[in-house]
Amino acid sequence: MTPEPNSSSPIRDQLAALHREFSEIHDGTVATYIPELGKADPDWFGICVVTTNGGVYEVGDSRQEFTIQSLSKPFVYGLALEDHGRAEVLAKVGVEPTGDAFNSISLDPVTGCPRNPMINAGAIASTGLVEGHTADARIRRILEMFAHYAGRDLAIDEQVYVSESATGHRNRAIGHMLRNFGILTDDPMPVVETYFQQCSILGHCRDLATMAATLANRGVNPLTGQQAIRGEYVESVLGVMGTCGMYDYAGEWLYDVGMPAKSGVSGGVIAVLPGQLGIGVFSPRLDAKGNSVRGIRVCSALSRRWDLHLFNRPGIGRAAIRLRLNAAEFNSSRVRSPAESEVLREHGRAIQVFQLQGNFLFATAELIVRELTELTGLESLILDFRHVLSINESAAHLFHDILIRLHAAGVAVLFTGVENAASLRRLMRARLGARFEEIFRTFDDPDPALEWCEERLLARLLPEIPDVSIAVTQYALLDGLSREEVATVQSLFQRRTYEPGESIIRVGEPARELFFLSRGLVSVFLPLEGGAQKRLATFSPGMVFGEMAVLDRAPRSASITADTPVSCDLVSLPRLTALGVTHPKIKIRLLENLSLDLCRKLRKANREIALLV
Repeated sequence: MTPEPNSSSPIRDQLAALHREFSEIHDGTVATYIPELGKADPDWFGICVVTTNGGVYEVGDSRQEFTIQSLSKPFVYGLALEDHGRAEVLAKVGVEPTGDAFNSISLDPVTGCPRNPMINAGAIASTGLVEGHTADARIRRILEMFAHYAGRDLAIDEQVYVSESATGHRNRAIGHMLRNFGILTDDPMPVVETYFQQCSILGHCRDLATMAATLANRGVNPLTGQQAIRGEYVESVLGVMGTCGMYDYAGEWLYDVGMPAKSGVSGGVIAVLPGQLGIGVFSPRLDAKGNSVRGIRVCSALSRRWDLHLFNRPGIGRAAIRLRLNAAEFNSSRVRSPAESEVLREHGRAIQVFQLQGNFLFATAELIVRELTELTGLESLILDFRHVLSINESAAHLFHDILIRLHAAGVAVLFTGVENAASLRRLMRARLGARFEEIFRTFDDPDPALEWCEERLLARLLPEIPDVSIAVTQYALLDGLSREEVATVQSLFQRRTYEPGESIIRVGEPARELFFLSRGLVSVFLPLEGGAQKRLATFSPGMVFGEMAVLDRAPRSASITADTPVSCDLVSLPRLTALGVTHPKIKIRLLENLSLDLCRKLRKANREIALLV
């Protein structure tokens, strides 16, 4: 089997587990009423899932070719709809389920029309409705249609066709019956032969899943972008698949699996979940009703595990990824030194932030998981759930699986805003057990999570800076001053120290000093309603804060608190005013540096705001 981009994925892992489990089932027998079908290896078994956004996941004998048989019926029916429209097709082929076997002779007693297009009588009538001046022209159009669905050219297995034709006397009788009632208007034999040919088209499991996903994607092949059937007719095709596609098993199938589906006597099964995915399964062993034993079991298991039942759908909101950022372009509120900022600009793509939104079920979670499996050079990942409305169990399982995979690869995964995602937290606790606290890292807000990731990256790429006071000459606001001028400013300093958690500045206080941070970390907080606070920034040694007071002398607009033991050099505003009289050049230089610092902060804010709009 040719490797696929998603060959290493939690989704493929789940399919592989199902493949291993159901490979142990040996119930059922291979169809032999068409001699060539009886030559199939009963242990062939392939599974493939294709999503409407282009994900492909396949395991087992997914590239083993076989003839599609009755799986051709819904697609040819769709072609007849395109050629003639619903009204004309309904006049010749009904849509009522029969509860009968696929080869039953079931006609409406009044109109003489076949009951539905999924039994042989209705399928032969549908084939007769495909436009084409000759039988060769008709089968060419059918093959062209299947090429659009599958994304590749498909061919007819001539040996199977000859075998079908040699044994298809019942179908010929059906053809004559349809001619008798005027459903077929010409010699029925060329139409019946074309029907034998369409059943003998070769395909494999990936073809089936792609064809099913094309129906799920409103007639557009999600892998090639080609339109295989006009979207207006997809609902009609899925409608008859839902009620008639599994013959006398259709009711139980719809109750248990809950997806429009179709089976074939060669062992193929397709299932369609509109808007999300298509499933293709191939296993030749059939049950008493002519359906693949393993195919039924796989589809039932996937419906349960991934919550695919058509009648259990939550509302799907906007795109799953609201915003995607990395630390090379968007940083935490911690104000960094020039050296730290340069490292983040150069290596920050190793930190990725995915802001998610909407309702999360299998299809939306699959898109996220697929993007994450394709990332390279990742060191830290933040998954922000603040805008997620709901998350079902299948999506939670996928997030658990990708968390385990990334953790094993050394990637730190942080979850933010999961307070309302109770199902996710509950599943993580159950699945992770004693490792829950170690692996499932959570933060209330993305900002401290992003700072944690930055610190992790910087700790690896920058030598550790000892926790000591920096020299006065390292204060950014004093850049460009001579040694004597620095000494003049230093003579104005007053040293103060603070303990962790101690308030340095409070909102509303009069502005009296400018602070030069000599040692430790301080954070700036903006008060919110209800007593909460929002961190605006965290400053490191060498930086200045409280500078707005120098410009407008207004009361303090934010609070500043010591995060660690802190030492500051303070200059009172009266002393700073006096400096402008005694040393105007120094005062001008300080104001220039202050302006440059504010410009840098404004440019950074502008860049980050541009990413958010």
